[in-house]
Amino acid sequence: MTESDFDVPDLRRLRYFLGQLLGARDLQREQEYIREKMRLHLRYLQGYGVVCGLLVEAERHGGGHGPVQEGEAAQEPATESTTERRGPKVRLTPGLGIDPYGNEVVVRRGCTIDLLDALGAEERAAMTAGCTLWLGVEYDETPVEPTRTVFTSDCGTSDCENGWIREGFRIRVTSTRPEPDRRCTACAGPPENGVLWLARIEHVEPHRPVRDEDIQLRIRRPFGPHVPTVITGINWEHGRTYSIQEAKDLLGTTDESGGLVVRFSDDIRTESLHRGVLDVQVIEGGAGKNADSWFMGGEFADRGQDEFTRELRFRQTTRETLQDDDRVQITLRTAFLLDRCCRPVDGTHVGGKVPLISAERGGHPEHGGCAEPPSGVGPWTSGSGRGGDVFESWFFVREG
Repeated sequence: MTESDFDVPDLRRLRYFLGQLLGARDLQREQEYIREKMRLHLRYLQGYGVVCGLLVEAERHGGGHGPVQEGEAAQEPATESTTERRGPKVRLTPGLGIDPYGNEVVVRRGCTIDLLDALGAEERAAMTAGCTLWLGVEYDETPVEPTRTVFTSDCGTSDCENGWIREGFRIRVTSTRPEPDRRCTACAGPPENGVLWLARIEHVEPHRPVRDEDIQLRIRRPFGPHVPTVITGINWEHGRTYSIQEAKDLLGTTDESGGLVVRFSDDIRTESLHRGVLDVQVIEGGAGKNADSWFMGGEFADRGQDEFTRELRFRQTTRETLQDDDRVQITLRTAFLLDRCCRPVDGTHVGGKVPLISAERGGHPEHGGCAEPPSGVGPWTSGSGRGGDVFESWFFVREG
């Protein structure tokens, strides 16, 4: 890391002494010193992202904007009255986030956002039907409470100044896909802008309300020093009972295009797909000492020459036979799977709720409770926040 990479200002703390004359500039610098120390602590020690709330939901009630948080910057003027147009609107819930610069972004009250009004004028003019928009928030300051000064001077001081600064937020909507934060360490400096992106909104039509299924929340960054790579989908249903033929098709026993598929939220290094990282163990039906178990031979398919992949496929390469009441145990040692930054995949299969690949976007397994993960944003993925661990799953086999 070079000196220019470490974006930290010169820190100077006010030193008090008897008879010292303090002016507005001195107190402002002391205030900025304390704020900068807080920002440094958050940026380099704890990270950034959404702490709680800040959910984007479909607007349930037509009509105007509703209550808007004070401190939100004014949006581009609408070309048509929002009370007459029933266009695409969403609702932002209250919450707290930390932006990449260490500023606290607080939304005290929920507000309705007209996506067309919030979109820049040029992007709005170029918008096509069915387009995709990205919505986020960023920290914003507004001088407030005009106060009359005791005296004026020749240094440009007005006789009336705003005495306070309201810390608020600004809504950002764009049709240009935001670049993901690819930094492997916070010491590399913050990204180019301080927007916390909260949702991707698809199939936006000028005169059609936004539906729940149009809003994708997976781009939200949870608060932390980095976003762990997790498992987002598998091609078998955890705990399900399959027929023997279904199990063979799933394992790719006789079909080279088959196999167990695991999908990840981000790139993993193909070089980490070593023999032994994934095991398929068959525990034969029966009870007591009559039951036996064996490991199924197999290999990773479609590895190719690419350095990274977001999906692995493991298929059976031997001809062992499954029998009635067998249990197929799948163990993926995710501590040995490394992402772009050489961190382990966070693979804990919490509650067995990683969804089928076909249901990744909006569904979750139907068995058991807890429809949503602890973050309140679904669908479920693997991961406990600690990284590494072992991903375990199984299914059963029956005749017929």
